[in-house]
Amino acid sequence: MTHDIVIVGAGFAARQLVRSVRRLAPERPIRIVTADSGDEYAKPELSHVFSKDQSADDLIQQSAADFASANCCTLHPHTCVNAINAEQRCIDTDAGTFDYGELVLATGGQAIVPPVLGHERLLTFNSRQEYALSEERLRAAKHVMVLGAGLVGIELAMDLARAGKRVTLVDQATTLLPKVLPPLFGGPLQHALHTLGVSLHLNATLLSVLPDRDGLRAMLSTGTSVTVDEVICAVGLRPDTRLATSAGAEVRQGIVVDDQLATSVPHLHALGDAAEIGGRLWPFLQPIQLSAATLARVLTGDDSAHLMLPPMLVRVKTPTFPIQAAGDPFHPDVRWLISADADGMTAKGRTEDGTLLAFLCFGKHTANAIGLLKQLPRLR
Repeated sequence: MTHDIVIVGAGFAARQLVRSVRRLAPERPIRIVTADSGDEYAKPELSHVFSKDQSADDLIQQSAADFASANCCTLHPHTCVNAINAEQRCIDTDAGTFDYGELVLATGGQAIVPPVLGHERLLTFNSRQEYALSEERLRAAKHVMVLGAGLVGIELAMDLARAGKRVTLVDQATTLLPKVLPPLFGGPLQHALHTLGVSLHLNATLLSVLPDRDGLRAMLSTGTSVTVDEVICAVGLRPDTRLATSAGAEVRQGIVVDDQLATSVPHLHALGDAAEIGGRLWPFLQPIQLSAATLARVLTGDDSAHLMLPPMLVRVKTPTFPIQAAGDPFHPDVRWLISADADGMTAKGRTEDGTLLAFLCFGKHTANAIGLLKQLPRLR
């Protein structure tokens, strides 16, 4: 039986794993199979391409071939995995059948597109490849609607506005960043968006997007119609669990793994945006880095390796109004202590006995975030 580590996917999680394994086992055979080009880029930079006037090719940091050479691994770009045979420990791909000793699914997530009338006209922005497909259209667009006021939607809306485009932001929630900010704290961010000229439509859903003589006519549930040039859908990601499901692995929100990143199927592991750890998805850089380091130890024979996640800092990367948050701001026992001045605001969420459960830092007060982060209890 082969000892090869085979990784499906070539995004941030996969590359972190390869580098971590190489530090521990320089000679261990590694094979990467990915449906995209396999070129390395920083995904968070997608939210800033318009104000920086960057093309999709400008984002490439290292070619797939150079990465494979530098890390002594075999990489198959533009190659789909069709099936996993868990009993025989092999995968069937467009490039042939490959045996594995350990198989890692770093399949990421797929952009959610609501099934509205005209949904095929919505643009998604979940990868460099998706940006490349829509780049010319978005550069030419003068008025862009962004659907979704979460982390990515807010960052894209601000970046498009800073690039001189007219922007309409739509979300079905009644407040901005509804998974990060309690309603009490949405005001400053809303003011920052208005200052940039972003038009907000909250408590509204998109019903249809159809062409008319001036572009695309987007109809909202509020009865309002907005004519725009393009619509970007940024309502969230759905973990890509298709291969895991076909292999018989347990799937809930994502691919369920334990604290060694193992699935319910022997020799099958999951990592990154598709992995569900402790009942939660962790689509952020820090937990992915820690997960990759832990899994590398497991794959190279260290049975004592177990994932421990510290409190995670969420950064809203908006230069005009930065926000950093951590903890559970929606905990029922949180009592907020707020300090604000001309430079921004810090909100500390504590229990009655003084235990810090969450914090929010706005503007220049983000300098306080690291110190507060150290006061939060560990997650697991």
